[in-house]
Amino acid sequence: MSGGAYRAAGVDIDAQDEALGQVKELVRSTATPGVLSELGSFGGLFQFPEGMRKPVLVASADGVGTKLRVAQLADDYSTVGHDLVNHCVNDILVQGAVPLFFLDYVGAGVLAPEKVVQLVQGVAAGCRENGCALLGGETAEMPGFYKVGDYELAGFIVGVVEADALLGPERVVEGDVLIGLPSSGLHTNGYSLARHVLFEVLGLDISSPLPVASGDSLHRNVGEALLSVHRTYLPAVRSLLESPDLHAMAHITGGGLTDNLPRVLPTGLGASVEKGGWRPLPLFDLIQEAGEVSTEEMFRVFNMGVGMVLVVSSSAAPSILSELGASGHSPWRLGRVRQGSGVDYGA
Repeated sequence: MSGGAYRAAGVDIDAQDEALGQVKELVRSTATPGVLSELGSFGGLFQFPEGMRKPVLVASADGVGTKLRVAQLADDYSTVGHDLVNHCVNDILVQGAVPLFFLDYVGAGVLAPEKVVQLVQGVAAGCRENGCALLGGETAEMPGFYKVGDYELAGFIVGVVEADALLGPERVVEGDVLIGLPSSGLHTNGYSLARHVLFEVLGLDISSPLPVASGDSLHRNVGEALLSVHRTYLPAVRSLLESPDLHAMAHITGGGLTDNLPRVLPTGLGASVEKGGWRPLPLFDLIQEAGEVSTEEMFRVFNMGVGMVLVVSSSAAPSILSELGASGHSPWRLGRVRQGSGVDYGA
């Protein structure tokens, strides 16, 4: 044992070493052919994929916000790391990129090895699901900065796409069709409002049965509903990424459809969304009714059951809908691209 003075100051080096010993095995479980280094190097080494003509790297960073507070209440940190990876994968996917490797950051007031391992277990599961390597990361114990029991989790992803396969506003034209893919729940946005309504307004706790109609939810209780893993859309769209008929995609995160769809549309074009094309998950109905939240605000705070939007050519829309449906991804026609700006919602 060592580090007695440092431990007295609030930092336990031995606890960090205990956690890192288990984390190394999780990291190895995500290794892909491009990985050239072991965890513990000062920097992770990754060999660039061969055979690409004009590769472009796409990078992103994100966190899971106050969903971590729900994990704390449930004393279950095993899923939020998975959320983090899938969120980051989706963020680079909208530009046509597939992930290469991932880095994570875990911060804590007092490091509990079992909690850190749970967090990284989720990260490793997300990396394996998406075929990217967990190349490295950082674990920081910061007493006096984070409170005891508090954790922070952030992730950093790098992916790659051929230059001529980049997706974005430049490819979008008037008349393009919007295709929606379903979310699995709140994903990683809107948790401050959701927690306020469910815990403070309704007086529920993490283990309370979800107060929706019987058979109207896949979740037995509030904790399960709020911790439902953020869905990755890479398996759904991978086969479409090099299609000239896929023009853009929008990951529906903070800001909802209202703020995220315009990010992938060129100046002079807006979107018309047909709200009657899908039914928002019962959890959203519950939050809106109990919290007396306007429909306009709901569509800016939450994904409302739409996790990803594909912008495709009108001529190819029927075949793309059919292909996605045949592979079990439950798509629907969400709307269309029109002249103007912003997003309007029809019946």
